Amino acid sequence: MNIRRSGVLLHITSLPSVFGIGDLGPEAYRFADFLAEAGQRVWQILPLNPTISICGNSPYCSYSAFSENPLLISPELLARDGLLSSSDLDDRPAFPVDRVDYERVIEYKTRLLARAFERFKTMGARDRELDTFCSENAHWLDDSTLFAALKEQSGGMAWNEWSPDLRDRAEGPLQEWKDRLADRILAEKFLQYLFYRQWSSLKKYCNGKNIQIMGDVPIYVSYDSADVWANPHLFRLDNERNPLFVAGVPPDYFSATGQRWGNPLYDWERLAETGYAWWVRRLECNMKLFDLIRLDHFRGFVAYWEIPSSEQTAMNGKWVEAPAVDFFNTLLKHFPSLPIIAEDLGIITLDVKQVMKAYGFPGMKLLLFAFGDDKPTNPYLPHNHVRNSVVYTGTHDNNTVRGWYRIEAGQEEKARVARYVGRPVDEERVHWEFLRLAMMSVANLAVIPIQDILGVGEEGRMNTPAVTYGNWSWRLAPGRISRSLTDNLLEVTRFYGRA
Repeated sequence: MNIRRSGVLLHITSLPSVFGIGDLGPEAYRFADFLAEAGQRVWQILPLNPTISICGNSPYCSYSAFSENPLLISPELLARDGLLSSSDLDDRPAFPVDRVDYERVIEYKTRLLARAFERFKTMGARDRELDTFCSENAHWLDDSTLFAALKEQSGGMAWNEWSPDLRDRAEGPLQEWKDRLADRILAEKFLQYLFYRQWSSLKKYCNGKNIQIMGDVPIYVSYDSADVWANPHLFRLDNERNPLFVAGVPPDYFSATGQRWGNPLYDWERLAETGYAWWVRRLECNMKLFDLIRLDHFRGFVAYWEIPSSEQTAMNGKWVEAPAVDFFNTLLKHFPSLPIIAEDLGIITLDVKQVMKAYGFPGMKLLLFAFGDDKPTNPYLPHNHVRNSVVYTGTHDNNTVRGWYRIEAGQEEKARVARYVGRPVDEERVHWEFLRLAMMSVANLAVIPIQDILGVGEEGRMNTPAVTYGNWSWRLAPGRISRSLTDNLLEVTRFYGRA
């Protein structure tokens, strides 16, 4: 974080692909080439964990904090490896090029990946690399794949509704189901192996072009997940293994009743007794995947909003202190450094700022938040930025700059933008003005969503918080990144000393 540089935010699902969803295949490598040619040194993505339909396919809601999303596996690379034939690739629906139709993609790619697994089994001896992968990752892979198989077997039923012996992981019945579902479990392990093999190749390619990948780690996990099922003692659950308390944030200017997220809360005392082993393993896995890690909802590591599970809103919660110093000190004993970026947007108290300062974690500066008032002390205005920070035009949770300017910004905000940049600003150019503000900031890292480089309007928004369905589907249409756009981005990157 001591190097002045810039990067682009684009999730893997948003890459172009004829298979309905972005993947780890040729278009990912082409995007890496674009980043290198445009002088960009960081590729930021969203969580890679498996998504589920009931959560609107959000990458922040998953049945495993360790598994990765099989939908991102490239069919073209599978064909190159002999696991699919060319005719397999030709037999596909006509998917939209600018959105992910998750229902159709899931149906199609599930069938395609099953075909690859069957082909794998006919190829003779088990792949030694698969055996090695399963052995090295057994600490999470065994539970995660068994959970996925049991979940499918039960018709999608939540794990706390399974029979008591499976819910409570009774040794005998659990082994019986492992034997009964052995082939399905192997299929799940095979998909994880394929993902990691393709991902490792892409990451090596990016690093070879001096591009680091920034991943995203949500603080909380889903209740209906392998993580909670396999580790109930690490969460605040009752005797029936239902959550006693759930996560969220208190009422504020944006929500009179706060936000009740519903994730189970950690039992930090029990975690401390184990030396935070679960978190150490989780970060160890993510550090193999990524060069930099954005910790989502960082303030929850310092103090978290505890809501009784019986409450329907977040209003009657309370702040509870977390053992932040002990936790991060423990992590430093396991890792030589912590390449962590703290998601510190919103109201951040002094104790959170002190922890960030003590460990040197950079925070985030969001330009879309800079013009809401006329105070020169607004921390998001570029003249108030600090070097050890990451400046963004916007994030996946915000509108695009152009969409914000067109439908959200009032006349006063628009006037402040014009006054700050020193010239009239219109909808056609506002995204480039924000990009320049980010690039000229003293923040060592500037990250621009690809939508704001292209000047996409509100149709390019990735997520609208508190709206379950209809998000996470935007895609970069083929041919949108031109030679002139690449050259212009390189020029402004060089001009502000980030190339």
